[in-house]
Amino acid sequence: MSLQPSSAARRRGVPAVLGTLGALSLLSALPAAAYPAHPAAGPAASPARQVTAAEARTDAYLRSARNRPADLRAFFRQLPKGGDLHNHLSGAVSTEYLIELAAEDGLCVDTATLTAQAPPCRTGTRPAGDARTDPALHAALVRAWSMEDFPADRNGHDHFFDTFGKFGEVTWRHRGKLLAEVAEGVVRGNQFYLETMVTPASDGAKSLAAEVGWNDDLAALHRELLAGGRLDRLVAQAREEADAGDAEFRAAEQCGTSRARPTCGLVVRWISQASRGSAPERVFTQLALGMRLAEADPRFVAVNLVQPEDWDSSLRDYGLQMRMVGYLRTQYPQAHVTLHAGELWPGLVKPEHLGFHIRQAVDVARTERVGHGVDLVHEDDWQGTARTMAARRVAVEVPFSSNAQILGVRGADHPFSTYRRYGVPVVLATDDPGVSRIDISHEYQYAAGTYGLGYPELKDLARASLEYGFLPGASLWQGDPTVRGYQRVPACRGERPGLPVRGAACRHLLNGSAKARLEWRQEAAFAAFERTHAAAAH
Repeated sequence: MSLQPSSAARRRGVPAVLGTLGALSLLSALPAAAYPAHPAAGPAASPARQVTAAEARTDAYLRSARNRPADLRAFFRQLPKGGDLHNHLSGAVSTEYLIELAAEDGLCVDTATLTAQAPPCRTGTRPAGDARTDPALHAALVRAWSMEDFPADRNGHDHFFDTFGKFGEVTWRHRGKLLAEVAEGVVRGNQFYLETMVTPASDGAKSLAAEVGWNDDLAALHRELLAGGRLDRLVAQAREEADAGDAEFRAAEQCGTSRARPTCGLVVRWISQASRGSAPERVFTQLALGMRLAEADPRFVAVNLVQPEDWDSSLRDYGLQMRMVGYLRTQYPQAHVTLHAGELWPGLVKPEHLGFHIRQAVDVARTERVGHGVDLVHEDDWQGTARTMAARRVAVEVPFSSNAQILGVRGADHPFSTYRRYGVPVVLATDDPGVSRIDISHEYQYAAGTYGLGYPELKDLARASLEYGFLPGASLWQGDPTVRGYQRVPACRGERPGLPVRGAACRHLLNGSAKARLEWRQEAAFAAFERTHAAAAH
């Protein structure tokens, strides 16, 4: 879905407030280390990256700004950062805006649990609108609905996931408004693309799953869902929801008018999520719906499994769910798959659960991307899994803040450098930036400061976030850019980003490929960014 003639989201409410959280606070110093394309030679390390003169000067500016926090923050905010491929819509909205929406909708808040509830407000609740005039209530809601002020020395796993239940009554009502608030943050962070997760036709999928029941014969179960057009009716319902969200977004952002906001030009696609903690028949129904929807409506591109991977039901059904996805891939080959896998850590689950989740997501479900992938080196034959991911170009989506908040994993404990050393494509993402109280610029700055990345490496991370997105069409890049570097295809090699395209072959590629067109747009943004910062370096 593109937020131009047909998209979804909202009028901007309260600006997002970016909190700082212990070790994840914004870094003010960057080490003056060199910037190889992959830190430390490894089994699949690529040749050293060739750095242009403009990139070297921009990198010099970055190093010079390491002791100037305001300049450093501005650098990362202005850096073109591609797309966000791992984003949960409900968790991406700023908490302040959720509170405002709750007030606008006349919702109530349980005074003991701080959970939003539908009106009328009964004993033990109070109107959410009171937070507009009661600073203590407002502050309490922000803390309960996000990681704001959560102690850095405590395990944040339960608090993080509990927030969704507390503000859940708010988020299901206004998909379009939520998307607009999130989209404005994406545009503000100088990104051009967003893939965000929602649960389409949730009530209908629940009812159909209950009607059909469970059958371990997945082919037979799929036939039952299709019988009498039942699954197609859910697809139609999901498309109607998307249409309503598009209309809400366009009205709020004044798209198509002389006062259209920049968000109207953001390219957005939906990922259909299935709740892995649900009964097997419901998980299968949600997955089948999402994949059928992805083949029927270009606004939807993929499926994913959400909810904590460490829940008892999630652990019990993990292998079954990988089998579900693997089967459905044979029925819907045009639908994409990205899976939360390996969002685990020793001590969170028993050792036997650490040995196979990423491997099964790759080998059984044949996922195209892995979300989190934090427990990589604790898996059986993890080196083989890493090599397989590199060979198949299975990217890993890395949201540093949520990995630290949920799992307590940061710095050298995180497999970020290991993935890169094995040639696995890596993309940076936000996950739930509203809950985490961060933005994408924070994640790039954290990566640079923690792992000694220079500007050329940051640039390639941003390129990867478009290269491994699920937009259709041929790429601007030749071959495997993770292994061979980002080299333009011959048709566009002689063109200069930011200037009119002269060659007919390159124009043909850009006109016919949504992916290449967006990648070229980012290259033009890089050219402008480098001109500004290269000049400032002198």
